[in-house]
Amino acid sequence: MQSLVDAIREQGVILPGGFLKVDGLVNHQLLPGLTREMGVRFAELFAPLKPTKVLTIEVSGIAPAISTAMELNVPMVYARKKKPLTMKEPAFTASSVSRTKGGAVDLFISSEFLGPDDRVIVIDDFLASGGTLRALTGMIELSGATLLGLGCVVEKQFESGRDNLADLGVPIHTLANIVRMSEQDGIEVEVGR
Repeated sequence: MQSLVDAIREQGVILPGGFLKVDGLVNHQLLPGLTREMGVRFAELFAPLKPTKVLTIEVSGIAPAISTAMELNVPMVYARKKKPLTMKEPAFTASSVSRTKGGAVDLFISSEFLGPDDRVIVIDDFLASGGTLRALTGMIELSGATLLGLGCVVEKQFESGRDNLADLGVPIHTLANIVRMSEQDGIEVEVGR
């Protein structure tokens, strides 16, 4: 998605610790046209697999996931980071280490929204080490649903997340690929793969 690549080049900021700040595009502010375009592209990539649900994690994954679900005309479910009192038991749970949150994050999905009849694609904002996606796919496995594929808005290729998830045996699609980045040299970004 060239429009996303261009937006990252224009607005992306490299922060100490290897963080890429794209808050003006994905994580804090959303650009409706760009978000819609993300959903259209993910839907084109995953529609042949005939998903019945799109799964993500709150909060930053919700926008691209709902845009994708709208294009596919299927429900979107998101993993909660805090279990609400109203969540029906049993709930599927997992833990993931979040670099941006600075520690482990517990995740919860109600069993009433994910089950053995579901064919699921996961859409999230970043693919870095793959830890969050691994947690989500573990919850899919616990539910008995079928994992069809993974989609991320931005991949940080040099953090090896794609390699860490290769054993899942499903397609992994990204919309923008960060080849390398440093505070000195800036961001080298290309259309995803």
